[in-house]
Amino acid sequence: QVQLVESGGGLVQPGGSLRLSCAASGFTFSSKTMSWYRQAPGKERELVARIFSPDRSTNYADSVKGRFTISRDNAKNTVNLEMNNLKPEDTAIYYCSVLIVTRRSWGQGTQVTVSS
Repeated sequence: QVQLVESGGGLVQPGGSLRLSCAASGFTFSSKTMSWYRQAPGKERELVARIFSPDRSTNYADSVKGRFTISRDNAKNTVNLEMNNLKPEDTAIYYCSVLIVTRRSWGQGTQVTVSS
């Protein structure tokens, strides 16, 4: 079965950086678009970034463009999210996700808190 396990969240001051990782298993990772979503308290879950395969092209939410970078390692079945110049409004639970046919699977999420 599909498994997605996120890691790397934590507490960081505004302007700081964090690197999230997602380890995937149970499907052919190299052939799937991988995505990061986030959900802040009281808000809907939103797409943050995604990376396509095989060309590794990327899409970003306007709110994170120029600050976040998504990447993938098909040899290790991992997708990463490098987050720089973090802002308080980036505080949320971040989820790794994959869509296989019509079913979207999610990891358990990792908390990112940006606060001084």
